[in-house]
Amino acid sequence: MSNVLAGKSAVVAAGAKNLGGLISTSLAQRGANVLVHYNSASTAADAEKTVAAIESAGAKAATFQADLTVPANVGRLFDAAVETFGSVDIAVNTVGKVLRKPIVETTEAEYDSMFDINAKAAYFFLQEAGKRLADGGRIVTVVTSLLAAFTDGYSTYAGAKAPVEHFTRAAAKEFAARGISVNNVAPGPMDTPFFYPQETPERVEFHKSQGMGGRLTRIEDIAPLVEFLVTDGGWITGQTIFANGGYTTR
Repeated sequence: MSNVLAGKSAVVAAGAKNLGGLISTSLAQRGANVLVHYNSASTAADAEKTVAAIESAGAKAATFQADLTVPANVGRLFDAAVETFGSVDIAVNTVGKVLRKPIVETTEAEYDSMFDINAKAAYFFLQEAGKRLADGGRIVTVVTSLLAAFTDGYSTYAGAKAPVEHFTRAAAKEFAARGISVNNVAPGPMDTPFFYPQETPERVEFHKSQGMGGRLTRIEDIAPLVEFLVTDGGWITGQTIFANGGYTTR
């Protein structure tokens, strides 16, 4: 595998495990140094394992723990990356929270939490990336294919991810003069521990039936797309790319 990212550095928000962890190690295998962000102490061990994998690939790595719904912490995240690596070239945000609940049962606290994690954190991540990335940088946010679906139960999840498309389009225009591309990747229902608690076995089977090959999206389907967007796909900007095996489109 070519070291096309040699000499570059990346920040991966929620980069310790699952999709974020795979993106962190994939970027390292292409030569990038990676700052691995994680939210809670329960994920610290996963973050350290990911750091070990990055270092085994020959890249430099560090961890950073913070709640990114606090904008000051997003600033500290990028500060840490600059202090550790000297610059930041790539920013990937995989932070997200899923909730499947009818509108009439959703509490104000649940609404606030969903929008803080899925929209507010994403906005200030884009803001800090726009301030701190080197010219020619790359920004990718993970959203959801529910943005193109017509379904029940996910009002706060899809609703809170939807503004990120508008944030991304504005950022793509505002950062274009510096050669920074800004995109979203929208996976289909993913075969990760975040998905199953939200669904019944019957609904899981339905979601599988809608994807190519009768399966859910896997993290291995998404990480290469992120790699492409931060390497050869740099001319793509302002887009939401739906990667879901034909699950839905618009």
